Amino acid sequence: MSVTTKLEYTPLAEIPTIHAALKAGFNSGKTRDIAFRKKQLLGLAYMVKDNIPRFEAALAHDLGRPQLESHLMEISLCVKDAIDAYHNVDKWAKTEKAPFTLNFVALKPTIRKEPKGVVLIISPFNYPAWLCLGPLAGAIAAGNAVVIKPSENTHATSSLLAELVPKYLDRSVFRVVNGGIPETTSLLELQWDHILYTGNGTVGKIVATAAAKHLTPTTLELGGKCPVFIDPKYDLHLAARRIAWGKFANSGQTCVAPDYILVPVEAQDKFIAAFADVYKEFYPDGAAKSDSYSRIISEGHWNRINGLLTKTKGQVVLGGDTDGSQKFIAPTVVKNVKADDSLMSQEIFGPVLPIVPVASLDDAIAYVRGNDHPLALYVFTNDADFKKKVFESTQSGAAVANEVLMHTAVDGLPFGGTGPSGYGYHTGKYSFDTFTHLRSSLDTPGWFDVLLRNRYPPYTSKKLNTLNRILYPSIPSRDGKESHWGRWIISGLVISLFAAYGLKNPTTIQNTLTYLQNIVLRQN
Repeated sequence: MSVTTKLEYTPLAEIPTIHAALKAGFNSGKTRDIAFRKKQLLGLAYMVKDNIPRFEAALAHDLGRPQLESHLMEISLCVKDAIDAYHNVDKWAKTEKAPFTLNFVALKPTIRKEPKGVVLIISPFNYPAWLCLGPLAGAIAAGNAVVIKPSENTHATSSLLAELVPKYLDRSVFRVVNGGIPETTSLLELQWDHILYTGNGTVGKIVATAAAKHLTPTTLELGGKCPVFIDPKYDLHLAARRIAWGKFANSGQTCVAPDYILVPVEAQDKFIAAFADVYKEFYPDGAAKSDSYSRIISEGHWNRINGLLTKTKGQVVLGGDTDGSQKFIAPTVVKNVKADDSLMSQEIFGPVLPIVPVASLDDAIAYVRGNDHPLALYVFTNDADFKKKVFESTQSGAAVANEVLMHTAVDGLPFGGTGPSGYGYHTGKYSFDTFTHLRSSLDTPGWFDVLLRNRYPPYTSKKLNTLNRILYPSIPSRDGKESHWGRWIISGLVISLFAAYGLKNPTTIQNTLTYLQNIVLRQN
């Protein structure tokens, strides 16, 4: 199937116009309608479903992506996110009652779920469809107008999105802007109501700085060097199979891919032997001839990864073959890698796996703790104490045992980093929450002033004493034992009763409160 290989950039002069048009579209109020949101979400799902062969071809062109990987790790997730939001948006967007408290139930406290406004989604090259359309589904469900900025490195996929989005979604509130640094810079000069950026930390800082000028809330998904802890007592062949799949899928260009292995010195060669067996299973004729192996996205990224590999002082024990003309780097394993090695200087984001031998689990933990918090951390063990020690002694966006990558697609789990690996969350309802403003609301009845009339000037000590009996909760004794129930419980109960039965006579309310407070005084 033919694909568009030349990406047409959005003219710079049009970008402010697009922003203004979407702001007008949002202000029209159309996105607040749940039926409208569901129609757009259904359109998003069919946009992908109707064009699966075209997405397959585009991803194959841009990344050399095998068909199975595209369905497993991207295309299906786009449809799933849209349909999940379609089925749940009524529930997600429903106004919630605040947690029940006796003191304030009469004020009818609620939490309104409102769209933030006009939002910007900047997506990366490694999963150019899912990391664009997945967050888009959440933003649509939340009722926002949206600009999506796909990667300039994925010519075919970004061109396809620019073609399809206006055909399936309402152009007055959903637009695509394509381009490179000048176009992204122009977008960041504008004021948005939320920005979600997925990519590297260097650009993440630029995005955060630009957003700060407008006090724009921002979600950053930035990746990092994701470690893998190996318990030598674990099934090393199973660990090798799962790690190899997660590391070499998409040619290692996954933000949560295993970046390096921490294994006891005495178990390093055993692990490598298991890895070699898996390597032969995956690529019996070599990865270069395999139809199950992707390519590096661009010449620039190939040069960077190849440079790290060329400079390593570790020993290449598997793979190591490269071909710049094909943007090919073989799945590669390097042993005896030290902390100051080139392969440990930055996130590899490619199919090169360093193995760092350690003297003990404590040394492995100390190394991870001494570096930036990763987006994901993996441990392979059947020992509960081993797992607990690693998880409780480290920080990371996700902590996963005996698996890699899969947590990003599991329903109900947030996808996000911590510290330098990013902040904020998305996928599923977390995408909806990211693009939603929680708006507090009260509706206080007139008769409530009988209970809080002492808040009004002129202030007196009598008013303060009366208010204090309502304001302060009962505090447990210093030994942690609960004190006897206090006056605030009685006041809250009376408020609830009068609210429930609609009693509004001030004299009746005050007389009842006085009577009950006298009882409490005697109890306390």
